Amino acid sequence: MNKLDALRYFCLASETLSFRETANRLAISPSVVTRVIAELEDELGEPLFKRNTRTIRLTSFGEHFLPNAKQYLADGERLFALGKQKHDDDMTGIVRITVPDFDKKDEVLAQLLDKLKAYPKLIIDWRVNMNKLDSVAHRIDIGLRVGREPKDNFIVRHIADSRAIFVASPKLIERLGMPKDIDDMACNFPFTGLINAQTGRIWELRLDKETLFTPRHVVFISDDISGEMQAVLAGQAISQLSTLSCASYLKTGEMVVVLPELELETWSFYLYRPYQTITPKRVLRVFDILTDILRKKFNQ
Repeated sequence: MNKLDALRYFCLASETLSFRETANRLAISPSVVTRVIAELEDELGEPLFKRNTRTIRLTSFGEHFLPNAKQYLADGERLFALGKQKHDDDMTGIVRITVPDFDKKDEVLAQLLDKLKAYPKLIIDWRVNMNKLDSVAHRIDIGLRVGREPKDNFIVRHIADSRAIFVASPKLIERLGMPKDIDDMACNFPFTGLINAQTGRIWELRLDKETLFTPRHVVFISDDISGEMQAVLAGQAISQLSTLSCASYLKTGEMVVVLPELELETWSFYLYRPYQTITPKRVLRVFDILTDILRKKFNQ
């Protein structure tokens, strides 16, 4: 028995006082009305109607039950009306986005907000965070990351390739010289270390998917790539960064590539959203707009 349908049948039958007329209005068989009312009475343990071959009347229990049944149906209608209202206004609500600290992020955000001016009821929650925030615990709708693309549970859109490089400031190279090779750099040069928030330890550096690089002298530690870049700019250390994160500093000469002949791992710069059976249209729309902005920005 569908209890909502049973309550609708009961309320209409209490109005018509005729199972046949109730069936006509519902465009169903009178026997269905009779069966559903009987099942409802059995569920409640009380008769709702007194009836003979010619007339039906509400019982005392039915009269007391009727206002509650009507209120229950009215509350249900209001609840579903709220859902329909949200559906009719697809661009109302919040979209949570997490991005790393990358070059041009402010330009990307400015373009996104400009394109979303047409949707005044849309709320953007923009979080600059290097950690891949948990899509459930942090309720993240869209993320932007540099690294290996996830294979499961995410819809992924590739934006651009980003190469890993070692960088230093000209001040450090002037003071210590350019490393002769990878071993010289590992043993004799100061480095930054980026903390993995999930483990509390410094991320391992890699030359490629199989080869680790372990510097002997880590002199600056941070959980923020911006902090690492400031340590590089101050001439304190060498850091392994992505070409996307430090492109502007390389262009101005504030950073230089150390051992440029090294062929380090290529990372993916990608946009993702968690796979869900139902995704609000506002999230899909922002995902499309952000994809377009990023691809134009980084593939010029």
